Amino acid sequence: MNTIDIIVFLTYTIGIALFGSSFFKKSRTSSSFTLGNNDIPRWVVTMSIFATFVSSISYIALPGNAFQSNWNAFAFSLSLPIASVIAAKYFVPLYRKINSPSAYTFMEQRFGPWARIYVSLCYLLTQFMRIGTILYLLALTLNAVTGWDLATIIVFTGLIVAIYSMLGGISAVLWTDAIQGVILIAGALACAAYILFSMPEGPGQVFTIAVENKKFGLGSFDMDLSKPTFWVVLVYGIFINIQNYGIDQNYVQRYMASKTEKDAKRSVLIGGLIYVPVSALFLFIGTALFAYYDSVASLPMELQDVSKSDRVFPHFIVNVLPVGLSGLLVASIFAAGMSTISTSFNSSATVFLTDYYNKYFKKTASNKESLRVLYISSLIISVVGIAIAIAMINVKSALDAWWMLASVFSGGMLGLFLLAVFSKNKNVVGAIVGVTIGLTLILWLSLSRVFLDEDALGYKFHTYLTIVFGTAAIFLVGFLISLFSSKKDNN
Repeated sequence: MNTIDIIVFLTYTIGIALFGSSFFKKSRTSSSFTLGNNDIPRWVVTMSIFATFVSSISYIALPGNAFQSNWNAFAFSLSLPIASVIAAKYFVPLYRKINSPSAYTFMEQRFGPWARIYVSLCYLLTQFMRIGTILYLLALTLNAVTGWDLATIIVFTGLIVAIYSMLGGISAVLWTDAIQGVILIAGALACAAYILFSMPEGPGQVFTIAVENKKFGLGSFDMDLSKPTFWVVLVYGIFINIQNYGIDQNYVQRYMASKTEKDAKRSVLIGGLIYVPVSALFLFIGTALFAYYDSVASLPMELQDVSKSDRVFPHFIVNVLPVGLSGLLVASIFAAGMSTISTSFNSSATVFLTDYYNKYFKKTASNKESLRVLYISSLIISVVGIAIAIAMINVKSALDAWWMLASVFSGGMLGLFLLAVFSKNKNVVGAIVGVTIGLTLILWLSLSRVFLDEDALGYKFHTYLTIVFGTAAIFLVGFLISLFSSKKDNN
C-alpha cells in the first residue's frame, strides 16, 4: 500500500488499542471487568451488539460468497428480526432478573450443575472456532496488503487485541465496538460507491451484469434438505441467531451492562436489525466486484480459482482503491474483526471465572485473585484461538467453514435452554436423555459425512441443519419425558 494508506491503518490500530487500554482504571474489579460500571450509554451498547455480530466473517466472507455464487447468504440475515424480537421479549427480562455475570447460571437453577457445565463448554468451543476464523480472515487482508506471512499476522493481531481487551475489560470492549461499528459501515459504503462509479457504462452496468449472471438470487426455493437452499439457510439462521441472542455470553453481558431493562431491549432490537441492511451491503460489494472484474479488469490467475473467493475483496482493496480509501477499508476490516475478537476474549474469560473457577476451585476468591484469573484465562483463550486460525489456512470458504463448525460445536445447547425456559417441569432425567439423544444425532450427522459413503444419513441433510435437528431432538425428547413424568406423578 501507499505510505498514506499505511499511516491511516496504523493510526487506527494504535488509536483503538490505546483507547481501549485507557479504561484500565475503570476495570480494576472483577465486576467492572465483566459487567462495567452501569454507565454505558444505550447507543454504545446498541452499536456494540451490531459490531459483535459483524465480524470479518461478514466483511470478507460475505463479499467472497456473493462473488462466488449469489445472495443465498442473505436468507441468514432475514432471520435476525425474528431472533431480535424473541430476545427482547423473553431473554432480556430473564437475565436481568437472574442478575448474574454468566448466561449459564440459569441452566444450573433449572437442571443442576451438569447443565451449566455442558452449555458453557459448548459455548467455549464455539468461541474458540469463532476467534480462529476471524483471525484467519483478518490475516488474509493484511497478507494481501503487506505480503507478510499469514501465521505471523495471525499471532500479531491476536496478541494486540488480547492486550487491550484484558486491560480495559467490558467497558473497553463496548466502546471500541461502537467506534468500530461506525468505521466499518463508512468503509463499506465508500467501497460500494467507488465500484459503482468505476464502471465504464455507469453504476447501472453493475446491475445489468449481475442480473445476466443471476447474482442477486437467494438460492433455490426447492425443499431439498441436502443443499443450502433458501429455506435451509433461513431455518439455520433462525436457530443459530436465537442461540446467539438467547444463550450467547457475548450478548448476555451486554444486556446486563445496560443501565435499564428498557435500554437493553431497545439495544438488542436495533442492534440486530441494523445488521440486515449492512449484510446486504456486504453482499452487494461481492456482486459489484464480480461485475467489475467482468468488465473493467481481470483477476490474477491465482485468484480465479473458486476456492480463493475470500481473497478477491482484499486484492481489490490493495490494488484498485485510491490512496487513503485503501487504508480506510483495511482499517474497517480490522474494525469488524477486532470488535468480535475482543468480545470473545472478555466473555470467554468471564465464563471461565464464573462457571468454573468460582464454582469448583475457589468460591470466595478475592478481587485481586479473580482479576488474575480473568487475565490468565484471556491469554490462554487467545493462544488457542491463534492456533485454530493457523490451522484454518487454505480452507475453501471461511463462511462455509464457520457455519459448519458453529453447528457442530454449539452442540444443540439451544435445545436444552429452550427446554429450561418453556418446560414448567424440572425433570432432570428428561433433560439428560434429551441432551444424550441430541448429541448422538449431531455427531452422527457430522461424522457420517467424513467416514461413510454418500448413502449415509449425513449426506441426506446439509450440514447447516445439524444444529436444527440437534436442538429439536433435545427439546422434544426432554419435553415429552417431562410431560409424561408429570402425568404419571399426578396419577
